Amino acid sequence: MAPDLPAGDVLFDKAACALLLAASDGTILKANSTACTWLGYSHAQLAGGRRMQDLLPIGARLFFHTHCQPILEVQGSVAEIQVDLRTAGQERLPVLINIVRHTDGEQVLHHWAFFKASDRKSYERELRNARNVAETALEARRGAEEELKKLNAQLSAADRRKDEFLATLSHELRNPLAPMRSALDVLALKFSGSADGRLLHAFDRQLRHLTRLVDDLMEVSRITQGRMQLRCAPVELAALVRGVAQDLAPTMEAARHTLRVQVAQDPVHVDGDATRLAQVVLNLLTNAAKYTPEGGLIELHLECDGGMAQVRVCDNGIGIPAEALATVFDMFSQLEPALERSRGGLGIGLALVRGVVELHGGTIRADSAGCGLGSTFTVRLPVADPVAGPAVAPVAAALPDSIRVLVVDDNEDAAETVAMALEWSGCEVRVAHSASQAMAQLAAFVPDAALLDIGLPDINGYELARRIRALPGTGRMVLIAATGWGQQKDRERAFDAGFDHHLTKPIDFELLRPLLGQAVRSAS
Repeated sequence: MAPDLPAGDVLFDKAACALLLAASDGTILKANSTACTWLGYSHAQLAGGRRMQDLLPIGARLFFHTHCQPILEVQGSVAEIQVDLRTAGQERLPVLINIVRHTDGEQVLHHWAFFKASDRKSYERELRNARNVAETALEARRGAEEELKKLNAQLSAADRRKDEFLATLSHELRNPLAPMRSALDVLALKFSGSADGRLLHAFDRQLRHLTRLVDDLMEVSRITQGRMQLRCAPVELAALVRGVAQDLAPTMEAARHTLRVQVAQDPVHVDGDATRLAQVVLNLLTNAAKYTPEGGLIELHLECDGGMAQVRVCDNGIGIPAEALATVFDMFSQLEPALERSRGGLGIGLALVRGVVELHGGTIRADSAGCGLGSTFTVRLPVADPVAGPAVAPVAAALPDSIRVLVVDDNEDAAETVAMALEWSGCEVRVAHSASQAMAQLAAFVPDAALLDIGLPDINGYELARRIRALPGTGRMVLIAATGWGQQKDRERAFDAGFDHHLTKPIDFELLRPLLGQAVRSAS
């Protein structure tokens, strides 16, 4: 059953807004109690005694006559006009006014409805405040995002500069290493029959160690810049692992470590870059030797597991804390503060290992039970189909007597030490320190081979090679580039310029020897 509703007069009188009925001249004829309460008048004071214009301040009254009255006469209504009314206490009451013009016979009536605007103003004020807060927060967020972009750009630039610095540093370090390597080769030739070669062996070990550090710097900079290129071919890992273990035998003996090598009986083939993979095993074994106290046990295992070749290097050394396992492969990661360590290292060896392994489509994992409990590094690489026959290692040919060699290098120490090593091997050598000196030498001295530095003071080695090739009778001359830059693009640029071979400083005399042998065979 529907509830009883109040009569129309009650609805009018108790409405939620102020309602007034006025004549066309503005005289108030009727007002509800809400209007009386808001305005502070009794019904008798409003009805018949006041006009609507009396409730309006002067400004609002003028606005009513100039704007509202004409609109009422034309369209019969106005809506949501915001004005201030003047109460009985002479206070201002902000309201929204709606007016409807109504004709009752010959009488014209205006129906007024007032809505308090003070609450609305408060709401709008809060809304504006909220919007201002939101806009401020949005601006702050945009500012933070812009600052984050700037920081990211700065970090990227710093990272790029770091990579460029590492590449440049490794190149610059090769320059002093080159004469040191050649000087050591001269001493080895001169004192090869000495009864006690411990000094030369120590010098050789430390120089090779320094060279490996420089190589690691170069390689890790290539990986971080995405510029390392693999020369993939079938690789038999068993022979590679044994060879690396044999190369590191002096290091293990010096530290009085025991190195146990357990290799699968059947050949294990992978498709990869033999030089890079040897570098991986070498770095893992070197790392194990470095962080294992004297007289430790290091194990090198190679086996096949589920279609993957698995290389494991285990030691009983200082171990790895659990919290460091996640970052042990990061660049410059160190287990101990540098000043507290006596084992050395740059903290890039394991980062290089991970980069090379991942380039081969493999994975690497570090495991350790904790400090003092040793560690295990496991490398897994996809197994490849075996090749038709075993690869035969090239045999280094003896260097022939009376071979003529031109050495061109603006680093006088590097040039002179290489020349001395070649002379001790029976070569006839001429030295030039610039491209112009080299071209002048060629007028009277026709070499079988020329060893050219790339960074010469007048023109670079590439242009010198082109000019040499343009001379008559130099077609069979073997040109060898000797440079601190060893990336693939550097090799390609050397070959395009007319070089036959490309060697990276410091030059290993055992690598140079067979190339010079080719020069004699070419001349004959």
